[in-house]
Amino acid sequence: MTLPHLTDAESFRAFRTAPSRWLPIARDIARSHGLDAGAPHVFATGTNLVVGLGEKLILKIFPPLLRAQFVSERGSLTQLAGRLHLPIPEIVAEGMRNGWPYLIITRLAGTLGSEVWPHLPEDQKERLLRQIGETIAAVQRAPLGPLATIEPRWDEFMRRQMQGCRARHERLGLAPKFLAGLDDLLRDAAGLIPKDAPPVILIGEYIPENFLLACDDGQWSLAGLFDFGDVLAGWRDYDLLGPSAFMAAGRPGRVKSLLEGFGYAKLDFALKRRLMALMLLHRASDLNSHICIEGWQDQANDLVELQELIWAG
Repeated sequence: MTLPHLTDAESFRAFRTAPSRWLPIARDIARSHGLDAGAPHVFATGTNLVVGLGEKLILKIFPPLLRAQFVSERGSLTQLAGRLHLPIPEIVAEGMRNGWPYLIITRLAGTLGSEVWPHLPEDQKERLLRQIGETIAAVQRAPLGPLATIEPRWDEFMRRQMQGCRARHERLGLAPKFLAGLDDLLRDAAGLIPKDAPPVILIGEYIPENFLLACDDGQWSLAGLFDFGDVLAGWRDYDLLGPSAFMAAGRPGRVKSLLEGFGYAKLDFALKRRLMALMLLHRASDLNSHICIEGWQDQANDLVELQELIWAG
C-alpha cells in the first residue's frame, strides 16, 4: 500500500475526495503505531487527509506539496505545548509514508464553533470575542523557537502581498469604488505595518471553524483551538483579521470586546487603517466572501468608510 506521487494541487484534491484510494493506507499507518483503526472517521472538509481514530485521536497526512503545512503544524503544537490556558492537540506520533509526512494528534472535546456561533445571543458573542482576543495575545506571548525560521519571512511576505494586492482584488471582483482607494491605502500601509518589529506567532485563521466551544450553565466558552497549518511569524495585528471579518460583524460591542481582550484599549484611525490594509493583504483575503456585515457594499463608499464600518466604535 503506497501513497502516489502527485505533482499539483488539483491532482491531490481529486485524490483526497476519493477516500477509498487512501483510507486503507491511513488505517495501515494507525496499525503500525499499535492503534485501533477499526472504525475510522473521514473528515470531508479541510486541506489534508484527516481521519478520526476513535474518539481520542486524529491522523493527519500531508501531501509532499503541502509539506510546509506539516512543518507549521508540528512546530506550532510543539512550541505551544503547555503554554496556553486553552487546550490544543498534543502530538502522539509522527512519521513518513512514501514521502508523505503525517501526525497523530489528540482529539479535542467540544462543539465546533461554526455550529454554535450563529445562534448565540449578543452578550455571549461579546464574551467569546473577548476570550478570542485573550487567546491571540497568549499565543503571541509564547517564544517563537523554531518557528522563527518558518517561511515566508514577514518582510518578504508583506512585499509579495503588496505587489499582488491590486491584481488579486480585481480578479476577486472587489467593487471599483474600493479599488480606487487601494493605492493610497498601500502607501499608508508601508508606514503603518512594521516590517522589522519583533515577530510573534501568527495562526492566521482565528475563525469559528477552528475553535471548539463548551457550555457550562448556559454560558459558552472557548474549549479548544486547532489547525496550525498556516502559521507565520510576523506583526501581531494580523491575527485580529479573522475574528474581525467573520465574527465581529461591525458591532461596536463585539469589536470592543475583541480588541480589549487582545490588549488594545483605544481604537483610533491609525489602528483601523492598519487593520484595513492587513485585511486586504491577508493571504486568504476576499472581502466579498469574508465580511459578515449584511449589505456592507452599499453602506460604504470607499475604503475609509469601510474601515469605519468594520471596526465601529
